[in-house]
Amino acid sequence: MSRKFMTVLISLGLALTVGLAGCAQHVKANKYVQSTTPTLFFHGGGSSYHAEEHMADAAKQAGVTNTIIRAMVSKTGHVKLVGKLKTGAINPIVEVNYANNRELNYRKHGQWATNVVVALQKQYHFKSINMVGHSLGNISLIYYSLANAGNHKLPKLRKQVDIAGHFAGLDFKGMPASVTQPAGLKLNAAGKPNQMNATYREMTKLRQVLPKNQVKVLNIYGNIGGHTDGTVPNVASLSLKYLVTPRAKSYQEKEFTGKLARHSKLHENPQVDRTLIKFLWGK
Repeated sequence: MSRKFMTVLISLGLALTVGLAGCAQHVKANKYVQSTTPTLFFHGGGSSYHAEEHMADAAKQAGVTNTIIRAMVSKTGHVKLVGKLKTGAINPIVEVNYANNRELNYRKHGQWATNVVVALQKQYHFKSINMVGHSLGNISLIYYSLANAGNHKLPKLRKQVDIAGHFAGLDFKGMPASVTQPAGLKLNAAGKPNQMNATYREMTKLRQVLPKNQVKVLNIYGNIGGHTDGTVPNVASLSLKYLVTPRAKSYQEKEFTGKLARHSKLHENPQVDRTLIKFLWGK
């Protein structure tokens, strides 16, 4: 085989490889929304941004984005952005990390989330955002909206994913009365609890202030049997419906079962990854 013929074959091979890579990228671009809107992930109590990495990496592997940065929030609420977003970065993800990961003053969560959004907007001038919360991370989403409902200077919240939320209260011993789940908690068809603790009553202000027909909400919860994810009873997670449905653009619930439906495993569940990706970035 001549050297010239070998060169032609190699050139054809390289062209084919580049072409296939381009086709694969085109398929992914057709599959997902091509947007510069960032999605912020908030971890649960006693956790860190590492709990968000599985979901963020799943999105990256699926071809949703190539860009993941972090927002490190100090105990005093100061935000340091780690990593940079290139101009026009598609579907960037921001993994938020709270140094104080056991704070039960819910208003502080709203302030910290606001600080993250302000820091991002100051540097990148975003017009819209998405938010994802797991467990205590959901409190950041709720209290961010409570704190900023009338603030038109901040980016518009477009999509919100709540995973394993404990909105109507926790049933752990030793919890403050303001966050303890009332005994015999039940929900009516609208998701309204028959009893409300102090924080849930505060959350009901969302029914009047959540931007109307702006936010699409996906509520994900696990049921390993007995209507619980092993940590949070489903009744607490499903009480989100009453808070957001009067004004949300859309609201949907998704139940997961099996071993990976346990509270601490939901953010490592491939089925949850697929559901989240489709909701946030699917066409």
